[in-house]
Amino acid sequence: MLIRAGYDIGFMTDQDVPMLANLSVHASRNKDLRTAQRIFTTPDVPLYDYVDSFGNICTRLTIPAGGITVSCGFVIEDPFEPDVIAPDAAQVPVDKLPDDALLYLLASRYCETDRLTDVAWGLFGHLPQGWSLVQAIVDYTHHHIGFDYQAARPTKTAWDVWHEQVGVCRDYAHLAITLCRCMNIPARYCTGYIGDMDMPTPATIIDFSAWFEAYLDGQWYIFDARHNRPRRGRILMARGRDAADAALTTTFGPVMLSRFDVYTDEDRLGI
Repeated sequence: MLIRAGYDIGFMTDQDVPMLANLSVHASRNKDLRTAQRIFTTPDVPLYDYVDSFGNICTRLTIPAGGITVSCGFVIEDPFEPDVIAPDAAQVPVDKLPDDALLYLLASRYCETDRLTDVAWGLFGHLPQGWSLVQAIVDYTHHHIGFDYQAARPTKTAWDVWHEQVGVCRDYAHLAITLCRCMNIPARYCTGYIGDMDMPTPATIIDFSAWFEAYLDGQWYIFDARHNRPRRGRILMARGRDAADAALTTTFGPVMLSRFDVYTDEDRLGI
C-alpha cells in the first residue's frame, strides 16, 4: 500500500530558541520512500541533519523570535501487514543477550525499573517466560491505564502512570517497557505514524503514536499496549530507551506549541 503522511507543526517564542527534532522517517524505512522527504520551515531557516546512536535522523534548527512552522509530506510504500505474532518466541537469558541489548534492561529517564521491580515480580513472577509474559504485561498495561489526552504531561514517568492509571500512548509504552525490563526482557521505545486505515471506525484525532519493541528469540518484536491488537501501517520515526531519546522535538528555551496537524492516509491516486 502507498501511504501519504506528514505534519504541519507550529511553535511560538519571544526569542531565538535552538531545537532538536526527530521528525523524519527512521533511516531503516528510507528504502520504502516513494517521494522525497524534506522538512520545510516558515520562515525559512538553516537545517542540519545527523544520525544519532539509535539510528534516528535528527534535525537541528533554531526557532527565530516570533515563531516557526515546520512541515513535511511524503509517500511511503508499506506492506500493510499486521504486527507479527510469535507465541513460541523464547526469552533470552540475560547472560546470553547481545551486548547492545543490555542497554534496554536498564533504568532510564521515564522507565524507573528500581521503583517497579517488586510490582512486576509480584504481578508476573509466576508466569512462564517468553512471548506470553510480554503479552501478559501488555494486557495488564492496557487495562490498567485509561486513555486521556488531557492527562498528558512531559514529566510523567512509568511510576507516575502506574499510580495515576491514566495517560496517553507514550505512557502505555513507558509502563510496559519498564515492566518488561523488570522481568529481564529488553524493551525499547518507538514513535511514529499509525493511521486509522486498519480500524473499523475512523479516528477522530490523528496524531503521532508510541509503541515498543521487546527482544525475544534473537530479534525485536512490536507490541502496542495502548491498542493491544496487531496494527497495520506503522511508519517508524525514532527509537530509544524511552521518550527522552526519541522525543519528536526538544527545545532549549521557552516555546509554546501553536499548531499540531498530522495526517496518515492511503494514497489512492498513486503518488
